[in-house]
Amino acid sequence: MEKMSNQYSTYVRILQRELVCAMGCTEPIAIAYCAAVARAELGAMPDRLDIEASGNIIKNVKSVIVPNTDGRRGIEVAAAIGVLGGDASARLEVISHVDQAAKNLLPEYLKKTPVAIHMAQSPFLLDLTVTAFHGDSYAKVRIANEHTNIVHIERNGKVTLEKDLHPSTQDIQADLPDYTLLNVQDIYEFATTCDLSDVREVISSQIEKNTRIAEEGLHSTYGANIGKVLLKNGGDSVRIRAKAYAAAGSDARMNGCELPVVICAGSGNQGLTTSLPVIVYARELHADEETLYRALVISNLVTLHIKENIGRLSAYCGAVCAGAGAGAGISYLYGGDCDVISHTIVNTLAVTSGIVCDGAKSSCAAKIAMAVEAGILGFEMYRNGQQFYGGEGLVLTGVENSIRNFGRLGREGMRETDSEIIRMMVEQ
Repeated sequence: MEKMSNQYSTYVRILQRELVCAMGCTEPIAIAYCAAVARAELGAMPDRLDIEASGNIIKNVKSVIVPNTDGRRGIEVAAAIGVLGGDASARLEVISHVDQAAKNLLPEYLKKTPVAIHMAQSPFLLDLTVTAFHGDSYAKVRIANEHTNIVHIERNGKVTLEKDLHPSTQDIQADLPDYTLLNVQDIYEFATTCDLSDVREVISSQIEKNTRIAEEGLHSTYGANIGKVLLKNGGDSVRIRAKAYAAAGSDARMNGCELPVVICAGSGNQGLTTSLPVIVYARELHADEETLYRALVISNLVTLHIKENIGRLSAYCGAVCAGAGAGAGISYLYGGDCDVISHTIVNTLAVTSGIVCDGAKSSCAAKIAMAVEAGILGFEMYRNGQQFYGGEGLVLTGVENSIRNFGRLGREGMRETDSEIIRMMVEQ
C-alpha cells in the first residue's frame, strides 16, 4: 500500500484515534468525564446532579468497580468522583490522578448530593447527558456515539457547543477517518508493508500498558481471578498463557485496578483481548519486534473492522470481535498470509458469535478467555485443512460477506435481545 495514499493515511489515523489510554471501564469513565466537563462549565461544585443515560451505558456501569473510589460501583459513584477529582482535559484518563482529598470527600458527597438517574430515550446506543446544578445555575453536557464525543454544552440556557446528530449515519465529525475503507485484504497489505515509525508509538504503548495490567492481574487478587485459574489448572502451554494473560488484564480492569489500558474499538477489554494473546505467542515463537508490531496492526485493525459493522455498544460481546482479531494476529506470527487470516476470522466468528453482553463485570474475563480460545481454534482449524463453509449457519463465501452477516446479527438481529437484557438488569 502506497504510503502517500488516502487509504494508508486513513489506516494510520484510525490506529492513532482508537489505540488510546483509558483507566477503568470506559462506560463509567465516560460518565466521570462528562461530569467533570459539566463541573468545569458550571464553575462551582455541583449540589445536585441529573444523569440521563442510554440502556447500554447503564448496563455496563452497574456491576463494575470505578477506580479511585475505594471499591465503589455505579453511576452515582462515577459521576461523583468525576466532579470531585476529575481532570476534564484527560478524557478517558479523567480519574487517573484523583488525589486523596477528593477520595476522602466522596462518601459524604454521595450522602448529601441528590443524583437523579433516567433512561435516555434515544436512537443512539451510547448516549449520556450530565446536568450539574449549583443553586439556580446549571451546566449540561451531552456525549453521544463515542465515549468522549461531546455533542452539546449548555450553561444557564446559553448553548456553547452543538453538533448535528443523525440516527441513520451517527454524528458527522469533520475529522473522523473513513472506517468503510477497512477490509481484510487491505489490512493485510497495510500491516505487512507500512512504515513502522507511523504506528510504533501506539503499538508500543499497547504492548507496555496491557502487559503490565495483565501481570498485575496474575500477581494480585481481582474479581474471579480467571487468569490465575487458567494457569493453575491448565498448565503452562502458550495456548493457556495467551488466554490467561488476556483474562487477567480484564480481572484487574473490571475490579478497580488503577493501571491504564490501551483500548481498541472504545473498549479496554477489547484492547486486552486483541493484543495480549498476540504478545504471548510472539514471545513463545521468539518473534522479532517488527513481526510482533505487524501482527498487532493486523489484530487491532481486524477487530476494528468487525466491530465497525456491529457498533460500539450492543448485545453482542465485543470480545468475540477481538478474539477474531487475536486469531488473525497469531496466524500472521506463524507465517499466515491473507488467505489464512481470512479463514481464521470466519472460523472464529462461526464459533463464538452467540456470546451476549450483559454488562461489564468479573465474568468478562471468562468470556475473553473463550473468545481467545475460539481465535486460536479458528487458526488451528485452517492450518489443519479444516474450515466452515459458506451456507453453514451465518457463514457466507468470502470473509467480507461473513463479517457483514455477523455484523448484521449484532447490530440488527440482537437489538431486542439487548433491550431485554437491559430490562432484566434494571429490574434486579
